[in-house]
Amino acid sequence: EMSEISEKSKHNVAHGLAWSYYVGYLKIVLPRVKKSMEEFCRANPNVLACRKTWKLHILIPLSCDVYDDLEKADSNIQYVTDLTETILARAGIKKRVYKHSLYAIRDEENQLWHCAVEYATLLQSLYAMSQDECAAFSREERLQQAKLFYRTLEEILKSSKECADTYRLIAYEEPEEAETHFLSREIVWHLRQEHREEITMLEGNHLHTPSTALDSAELSLQISASDLPQPLRTDGF
Repeated sequence: EMSEISEKSKHNVAHGLAWSYYVGYLKIVLPRVKKSMEEFCRANPNVLACRKTWKLHILIPLSCDVYDDLEKADSNIQYVTDLTETILARAGIKKRVYKHSLYAIRDEENQLWHCAVEYATLLQSLYAMSQDECAAFSREERLQQAKLFYRTLEEILKSSKECADTYRLIAYEEPEEAETHFLSREIVWHLRQEHREEITMLEGNHLHTPSTALDSAELSLQISASDLPQPLRTDGF
């Protein structure tokens, strides 16, 4: 009966996708991000001077509209190189390759900011479901699922010790009227925040989050306590 209720409300979709994204990808790659950044910085000491940006920046558009090529999404975003690959045997696939791309983001003052950035790829599944008659997802339901995906992923990662300080979730709603450089401005805003966090940390002060930040409080949903993500277990099961 509970399963039937869950299926009718479709809450299980976003929860399942968030957990799959974490267990099948983020839990594997995030603990290795800083090592990749360190290796890159040894060869390019002036590119990623701010250690607070040594993390994977994960784009979460609530529209679920994911571009395969970030350079086509925004011309102020330019591919630089790939970071060191992680090669593992995974689910019968020998030498499976995991890697992240480093980008240069140009701001309104023509300054370049560098970071590893990519979309949360499983949002493509939510978008595809909304286009498939069998899934019967409306645009409004897709938006709610995207918000639930974000909140679930946020809670999962907060509980994951091995992923601490290796990621930054960038959730955003695109403007109704198309803006050529909306995405690059969104990423740069977060990079600036990370620079401020590093300066504040060095100065020993506390950083106050600006009211413009998009966080889970602004993505609030009418969800019961039982629907919220459950904490990670540490007993190996």
